[in-house]
Amino acid sequence: MKTSARNTLAGTISKVTKGAVNSEVVLATEAGSEIVAVITNGSVEAMRLKEGMKAWALVKASWIIIGKEMDKSKISTRNILCGLVETIREGSVNDEVSIRLQGGELLTGVITDGSLHRLELHLGEQVCAAFKASSVIVAVD
Repeated sequence: MKTSARNTLAGTISKVTKGAVNSEVVLATEAGSEIVAVITNGSVEAMRLKEGMKAWALVKASWIIIGKEMDKSKISTRNILCGLVETIREGSVNDEVSIRLQGGELLTGVITDGSLHRLELHLGEQVCAAFKASSVIVAVD
């Protein structure tokens, strides 16, 4: 599978909860993270999603919010994954920050250069990446 989404996390669907219009799909990644996606019921039916099925969670780097101590925050974002800053690639406008999650997966976010300096991010520092369940694209073979 080729995709332009920077973050592609493989796993198994652990739960599908159908609502009136959308469904919540929970993916347990191979490294032990849990990712929640909210997708249309039509997509669930078209892809025939069910518990135990192999799938991927795709999240564009620009949809990632990076912060400190977010694991302790009260925030409406369903997905908050924490780890250590592994790389920082600075640009004149935006910067790319890669986080090695506790299970070993790599998650990359793009933030403004101003945000990088305001957060005072450094290599090896504990941070969290947050993204909405509606920002997760679910893919299957």
